Amino acid sequence: MRPDHRPTETPATAWLTKQGVRFSLHPYPYVDHGGAAWAAQSLGLDPHAVVKTLIMQDERARPMVVLMHGDCEVSTKSLARAIGVKSVQPCAPDVAQRHSGYLVGGTSPFASRKIMPVYVEASVLEFDRVYINAGRRGVLLGIAPAVLTDALGAVAVACAMDQRSA
Repeated sequence: MRPDHRPTETPATAWLTKQGVRFSLHPYPYVDHGGAAWAAQSLGLDPHAVVKTLIMQDERARPMVVLMHGDCEVSTKSLARAIGVKSVQPCAPDVAQRHSGYLVGGTSPFASRKIMPVYVEASVLEFDRVYINAGRRGVLLGIAPAVLTDALGAVAVACAMDQRSA
């Protein structure tokens, strides 16, 4: 990251500000394919408290947002069962970008281009503070996890496959 780099407003931060949500910004040096693990390492955060934003779809190609711990994977079978669909799979990157309006690696659940249902791994809500993409590669925002359910309307589901011990 350039020393003069300063995160600027994104649709996500503008939306949060308009909603009166308090948040903190945490820029880090973005690395292609570094993901949540790299962001957590760069910022000295618990990778379990860093939340990745995934754009997925059901068997009828209906998109959804899935919020998952940075060090876990989504059990698509558990998610499908929890939300009452036959199957769930990740969207291709170009499709995810069309739905969200964000570049992959910078996807935020806030202020997405298309209105989509949002599902959050229930255990994410147990933290005092979580860190989630601010809508630009290389910038996380810190928020109270209640924002995900209260302001965003995320539905809690149990669909995590823990990768920490793998």
